[in-house]
Amino acid sequence: MSQTNLHIGLALVMGWLSGNGWRRDDSQVEQLFNLQPYLDLARQAEHAKLDFVFRPDTLFLKTEPLSTEPGFSNLDPFILLSAIASQTQHIGLVTTASTTFLSPYVVARQLQSLHWLSQGRAGWNLVTAIDGQQNFGENQLLPSKQRYQKAQEHLEVVQKLWQSYPNSSLKLDKETPQFADVEQIHPIQYTGKYFNITGPLSTPTTPFGDIPLFQAGASNEGRAFAASVANAVFAATPDLEAGIELRQDLRKRAVKLGRDPNEIKVLPGLSLYLAETREAAAQVYQETHADSGLEKRYAYIEEAIGLDLRHYDDGDILTEADLPELDRPVRSRTHSNLMRQYIIRERPSVNSFLERPEVCGSSHWLVIGTAQDAVDSIIERVSAGAADGFIAIPGGHIRSAQLFFEKVIPALVEQGWFREEYQGNTLAEHLLE
Repeated sequence: MSQTNLHIGLALVMGWLSGNGWRRDDSQVEQLFNLQPYLDLARQAEHAKLDFVFRPDTLFLKTEPLSTEPGFSNLDPFILLSAIASQTQHIGLVTTASTTFLSPYVVARQLQSLHWLSQGRAGWNLVTAIDGQQNFGENQLLPSKQRYQKAQEHLEVVQKLWQSYPNSSLKLDKETPQFADVEQIHPIQYTGKYFNITGPLSTPTTPFGDIPLFQAGASNEGRAFAASVANAVFAATPDLEAGIELRQDLRKRAVKLGRDPNEIKVLPGLSLYLAETREAAAQVYQETHADSGLEKRYAYIEEAIGLDLRHYDDGDILTEADLPELDRPVRSRTHSNLMRQYIIRERPSVNSFLERPEVCGSSHWLVIGTAQDAVDSIIERVSAGAADGFIAIPGGHIRSAQLFFEKVIPALVEQGWFREEYQGNTLAEHLLE
């Protein structure tokens, strides 16, 4: 990979509040539900010339974690990014919308509205769901294969709705008078397995081009879907080998579908616990996760891959033979597959497996160290073909975010891995640089 096309996003979250991080004096947890901390992050990201900020979302809330940390407490991503759109000029704004639960008509209108308000900077993180069906009148969650079938249909409807009210129909001729050429505006009359939508959309398309699509699933169905439609993939790749395998697989799938593999940017989440020294960073990480006990990890592993480690010794070596066949659904097939693949590939000891990011945290690529350690890790991954960039998630303490902007990005720019200035004005243009 050349040193001129690294793509970098920032998770628009106060990631340093997780675990015990929110208890630090300078955590700003009191601002969790205010605009200002997110606006500050977006402005810093824009000043650093990042491609985009990325707002994840969940449509459910587990209350048990709230006794000791913020958990999934959040703000609506569309409303948050709309507020930020008016205060920024270049940074892409990637929002999350579930195809499992949300109406295609509402999603199509919200995205097109954000595209208008931001002048072409909207992006859609198109996700299925792993929980929350009870909040939408459903008793059971669809199996993974059907969720992706529904996602494909949802996307098809959204795109048809965008086409139903084209920008070219807007005439705005005061003399005639003709506001729009109604011959170009048409219902879609869509009838499918999951959706029956008439249209047309009430919001016209913008003159700023297509809205880039992001996708985050790494199961077989998720990869197939991403290879067919995604411009970027938000990937969980805890190690170099996982990143190389995922990127190569997506590129091969894209070629088979007749796509240019360079159209898909693989952007793994990069969890950053940074400090001025490695020792200080290690202490931050340890303090943040001090209350993540063994029983919690045991339970997580057992749910994900069916393996009960409670009766194993720390030094026991795990192999493929230890992995039971699962005849039940799992909460996240992506995380389940990552754990299984790691055991098969690496044959780790029980103790080392219990310390893995996909067991302790969120399966993201993890750097615990100095800003230079982060730079070195980024260059290693990209040079090895394991990523086209990354989505930064500063954790532990707010200093991680500060060091990311103050030292990591400037070092990447200085070494020729990242842009000094924006070349375009829209998110699609940033992703094509």
